[in-house]
Amino acid sequence: MEKKVVLVTGIGGNVGQGILRNIRDCFPQIHLVGVDIALFTPGNHLCDKTYKVPYSYDEKYISTIQSICKKESVDLIIPSTDYEVFYLAKNKSDIPCSIAASNHGTTEKYLDKYKSYLYHKENEIPFAQSWTPSDYIPVDGDIIAKPREGRGSRGILINPENPNELPSNYMIQKLLKGKEITTAVYVTKENVLHGIFTMDRELTNGTTSKAKVVFDYDNQLKNIAQKMVSLGGLKGSFNIQSIVTAENEIVPFEINCRISGTNSIRHNLGFRDVVYTIEEYLFNIRPSEAKPTSGIATRILLDVIYPNAKEELNLNNKTSDHLIY
Repeated sequence: MEKKVVLVTGIGGNVGQGILRNIRDCFPQIHLVGVDIALFTPGNHLCDKTYKVPYSYDEKYISTIQSICKKESVDLIIPSTDYEVFYLAKNKSDIPCSIAASNHGTTEKYLDKYKSYLYHKENEIPFAQSWTPSDYIPVDGDIIAKPREGRGSRGILINPENPNELPSNYMIQKLLKGKEITTAVYVTKENVLHGIFTMDRELTNGTTSKAKVVFDYDNQLKNIAQKMVSLGGLKGSFNIQSIVTAENEIVPFEINCRISGTNSIRHNLGFRDVVYTIEEYLFNIRPSEAKPTSGIATRILLDVIYPNAKEELNLNNKTSDHLIY
């Protein structure tokens, strides 16, 4: 069988590492190339080859990716960070392989949370009420200020003293009270909603630490997801983060145009969006059926240990002697 090569970005983070583990689980024959802004990462031991790359907004990022793709004969790139999705989609025509990413215009709207709000409002799709600092008019209840671009919980401010004086790269939302849920959605190349998978979750430092599968909100969420998909531009896996209010209303507050960080959990609970991505974008076959099951997951800290190693330089792939404990 012809060797297939997949490049996964952001292997220093939990999203990229989950993608790598899922591919290793179901497609052990695939040659995995990992890239990250750091040379030595916890994801190195999952890869056949690794490279250090500039930040995605650096002018040398695309040329570096082009060079790696040519050198390694890459067939498919799976980006794991929002900015890499954006820049790879923007430069798709200049990269000599498939890229599992939504269209550039769509990724641009969802990279900026305030643009996401405007896009949803224009198309009558639910989204948390949002303002720019200069447009904000005081409302009853609590508010949350956050960077328009960014990830995790960085830069978040609850009830800032002078919201109108915040920098222009901030946005303000009503602080919704209720249960936070995360929904993975997969849409096929033919723009068909393939399935959804929702979990009630707890966060630690902006990352899921415990999750429980929930099906109670599927009808509302499928309706929201279908409206988004029908607008065009969304491809493959994306993620909807929402609050369930006391009235059981689903209110999205952030959309991520990429495979999300709980991919390794849902892979084992019947929703294998990394597998669907490989099937469609690498092997050009229809994605297998989504069969979500109930379940609960929690995360633990594991160590990747390289006995007798004296420097990090050569610890760059799965052949480096290591153990996981």
